[in-house]
Amino acid sequence: MNSDGSLDRLKREGRIVVVGASLAGLRAAETLREKGFAGSLTMIGDEPHEPYDRPPLSKQVLLGRATADRTGLPRHRAIDARWRLGVPATGLDMAARRVRLADGDEVEYDRLLIATGVRARPWPQEEEAELDGVFVLRTRDDADALERSLAQGPRRVLVIGAGFTGSEIASACRERGIAVTVAERAGAPLVGALGGVVGEVAAELHRKHGVDLRCGVMVTGLEGDSAGHVRAAHFSDGNTIEADVVVVSLGAQRNTEWLAGSGLGAGPRGIACDAGCRAFDIRGIVTDDIYVAGDVARSPHPLFGYQFLSLEHWGNAVSQAETAAHNMLSDSADRRPHIWVPAFWSSQFGVNIKSVGVPSMGTEILIALGSRGEHRFTGVYGYQDRVIGAVTFDQTKWLQFYQQLIETTAPFPPASPTVDRRPEGQQPMPADFPDPSVPTHGPTVTLSGYAPDDRRLTFTPARH
Repeated sequence: MNSDGSLDRLKREGRIVVVGASLAGLRAAETLREKGFAGSLTMIGDEPHEPYDRPPLSKQVLLGRATADRTGLPRHRAIDARWRLGVPATGLDMAARRVRLADGDEVEYDRLLIATGVRARPWPQEEEAELDGVFVLRTRDDADALERSLAQGPRRVLVIGAGFTGSEIASACRERGIAVTVAERAGAPLVGALGGVVGEVAAELHRKHGVDLRCGVMVTGLEGDSAGHVRAAHFSDGNTIEADVVVVSLGAQRNTEWLAGSGLGAGPRGIACDAGCRAFDIRGIVTDDIYVAGDVARSPHPLFGYQFLSLEHWGNAVSQAETAAHNMLSDSADRRPHIWVPAFWSSQFGVNIKSVGVPSMGTEILIALGSRGEHRFTGVYGYQDRVIGAVTFDQTKWLQFYQQLIETTAPFPPASPTVDRRPEGQQPMPADFPDPSVPTHGPTVTLSGYAPDDRRLTFTPARH
């Protein structure tokens, strides 16, 4: 703000374009209006729907407890925007400040926010992916189609990939009484996000609830019948199973292809931006009119040695969008960094799983509270003698305590938060994450840059 407390004319009345009618895009637009932006606001989305909530798609919608068309995001305020839905962005001219659309139109901007998120990674064999009964789960339409198929009572569902989404799909199938096989190339479910120690607990949950869990194998091919409907899957160990529904849950791809040749620093790992959400160009120079937020962003985090993190997390998208919008309307001295502590939650097989920090950076894990055998515990992750993350299985009340340890770069192993001894006298053990060069299927956390080994850093959460 200026000394008289008013935004300058350009910041109040310019043209802002948001590419990505998503959670991040909507919350950014609301924040822009809340903070006094009175100019032209255009929302561009490749789907025909206005922004909706994705977490219910793999939970309530697949269980038949909610319909996909009732997952629209609540509006915090009117945004008075021009909506361009169902028309993907196909290009960006940074010099002319124009976004090109698939229908041939061009939209001019003074400031641009990119919140294009990710899409589901498809089955790599195109002919097999097009078989009836083969699904991915990312969009509202995906969820609607898959739920209708489950409601018809398939004999067996095959889920390829046991990350969080794959595990939630398997859980929904079992709750509906549907036979389900889960194929995971790693040694256990959730290992990419939480490591092998916790993955063993996740495997127990799958099997306890009747899932035919097959780890250490890959699906090598899908087979269809004469009518073009999937009927069987072939595994790398030589086995074949019959399945009339197959859900491909192999992670996500960031929606950056439309930026090829634009000069922006965008690629398969996302769009690089600074701590204030301003995008970098391909020369590594920060732009001042293009911002990034949500799953597609790669931003440095002060808690983790300013490594660039790409986070597919609901809370991160909201926080980053609000930060980007604030900075789009602020002078340099009033801009603020995006320093939200990563957090994630999942509900599967009757267990509430929550994590904070970046567990996948951890080399060690300590079961600080509870019991893995009872599927109710708190695991704390350590990296280079500091607390880097934590996960709880039905012990959410302790998560805030460990988040504070992460925020203050507390030493690892931490002191127990209770007067009780640690369960079974356990000591830290290897967290057992897979080789990072092997693809995994959990929420993606991509790391680059320097290791967070400076324990002098003190993090103080912003107060609003």
